[in-house]
Amino acid sequence: MLTMKSMLFSFSFFLFSTVSFGQLKISQKCPDINVDVLYGVVNGTILPTSNIALIKHDLPCFTSTEEKGTTNKCGASVFYKDKDIYFYTDRNYVEIGPDFKGKLSLPLMGASRDAMFKWLGDPEIKEATWEAFKTSYGILILYYNKENKVNKIQYSTKSANTIQLCE
Repeated sequence: MLTMKSMLFSFSFFLFSTVSFGQLKISQKCPDINVDVLYGVVNGTILPTSNIALIKHDLPCFTSTEEKGTTNKCGASVFYKDKDIYFYTDRNYVEIGPDFKGKLSLPLMGASRDAMFKWLGDPEIKEATWEAFKTSYGILILYYNKENKVNKIQYSTKSANTIQLCE
């Protein structure tokens, strides 16, 4: 009888102890994303030239990454699909989509094409669906929808002549 109790106690102890050592998974809390388009910086530290490690450290809630040398033809990059912001580190540019979940230093997303002059001056390049503005850090490219409102932003440390965007 004592042996049966000992076995039952040992089994119960083993069962409860394995459950008690289970790991709780803590979801990463993503800080608010603030983009200063005039200075080309995210949250005061992330530049288009920042490496993947810095971006992942400062914004740990990324949805995916691509390392250099993978099948991705865009090179190393960090994606925040749920926030609609993408960092192309090998190409030194940041892309912000129409569903961006964050704050812009200038209310560019959804703004009329006619409103850009007061903030950015004359564009360096003007096309039917986009304009490129020279900035202190490089270039700011604004894309327009059929209503002539901004629906995508890209900025880079490169110039209009040297930037290589990802398709």
